[in-house]
This record gives sequence, structure tokens and C-alpha cells, in this order.
Amino acid sequence: MTWSEMEPLLEQACWDTLYMVGWSALIAVAGGLPLGVLLVLTDRGGVLRHVVVNKAVGQVVNIARSMPFIILMVALISFTRAIVGTTIGPEAAIVPLAIGAIPFYARLVETSVREVDGGLVEAVQSMGGSTWTVVHKVLLPESLPSLISSATTTIVALIGYSAMAGTVGAGGLGDLAVRYGYLRFETKLMWITVAILAVVIAIIQFAGDLAARGLSHRGRSSAAPRLVLLRGGASRAGKPVPEQRTAPAEIETVEPTKVP
Repeated sequence: MTWSEMEPLLEQACWDTLYMVGWSALIAVAGGLPLGVLLVLTDRGGVLRHVVVNKAVGQVVNIARSMPFIILMVALISFTRAIVGTTIGPEAAIVPLAIGAIPFYARLVETSVREVDGGLVEAVQSMGGSTWTVVHKVLLPESLPSLISSATTTIVALIGYSAMAGTVGAGGLGDLAVRYGYLRFETKLMWITVAILAVVIAIIQFAGDLAARGLSHRGRSSAAPRLVLLRGGASRAGKPVPEQRTAPAEIETVEPTKVP
């Protein structure tokens, strides 16, 4: 197979992969972010402590995460047909890709949000802040670098899932590698597909790491002003803030010199 024959196939496969991964990643973030925050809020010691809700949501997330993706695709065939009207093509692959990625990202969000300092949450609550204030003023801003890293990990995993989806008619680079590289023994095309996937994953990982580091540095530089604001808010709420007193400076006495 010549390059002129491979080029249109590779171009269409790349667009199909980006289409599937892009939409499924957006749906996964939109569904997994509130689910992960809910797991933290309803856990023991959380703002909305509710053991029953926490256990129920946690079990659903665990069951969805434990199911292999290829089996999940088969199990969701009827649901996929009801949503998009077909079970083949990139549009059909978005449904199982998103459903499989939501619990994956939710657990990563839960881990990221748990790393937030509990003292900041207590400070906001002491000032009369609501649950929504705790979430969007403390939990999400403080865990944003880690959330970006988690989203990057999810997108990389979705690229692997999309390759598996290509084996059952979803299209994309995985479908191209199987149909031409494996079934038609086009080894050259298969290795080009592998190289494209490696480059795409490297670019996504680099961009995610760069964004996470930038947000992490900005968060550290604004830590002191934020603590000052919290102290000021606590004093306005009627709670005294202990003053920091400095020790009095010692005065050195010099003995007068005697003139002979």
C-alpha cells in the first residue's frame, strides 16, 4: 500500500478518534466531577455526611470500574441504539466510552479533593459558608492542578478505549490498525498508526502536565493572601484572631570607659 492510499485512511481515522475521545472526555468530566465531589462530601467527616448515599454511590462506581470495556460495550448495545439510533460508528462509540470513563474520573476526583487541607474548609464553615461555597471556593480551586492531571489521565485512557472500540465497528485508528494492519497484513500502516497514537498521547500528556504545573505554582504564590483573607473574614464574623506578638528587642548596655 502506497502513501497516497494510506493518507486518506489515516486522516479519516484520526478525525474519528479525536471526535470520539473529545466528546466522551467532556461527558466524563461533566459527570465524574460532581460524582467525585459527592463521594467526598457524603463520607465520614464530610460536609454532607450520609453513609447510605456514600456507600450506594461508591458501590455503583466500583461495579462500573470493574467491568472490562469490551464487555461494557456489548452490554450497552441496546442502550446505545436507543440513544443514537445505531450501534456502529464514532457516534455510537461515544456512549460506552463516556459511561466507562465517568466512574474512572470520579474516583480520581475523589482522591484529588481529599488532599485539600481540612482547615480551609473549617474556616469557611466558621464564617457561615454554605456547602456550595465550600465546594466552589475551597475544594475545587485548591484541587484544580490535581483535577487537571486526573483529566489528562482519563483522556489518555479514553484513547486506549477508543482503539478497542474500533474492533467492533466504531472506526478510528484502532479500527484501521485491525482491518488493514492485522487482517490485511499491512505492517507498515499498522506501525504508522502506533506512531500516531504515541505522538498524540505524548502531546496530551505534555499539555496536561504543563497546565497542572502552572496552576500549582499560581496556587502556592496566592496561598498567603488567601490565608489573610480567611483571617480577616474570621475577625469580621466575631471570632477573635490571636495577635502575633514579637518579643521585645534586647537593649545592649555599654559600660562607660574610664579616662585615666
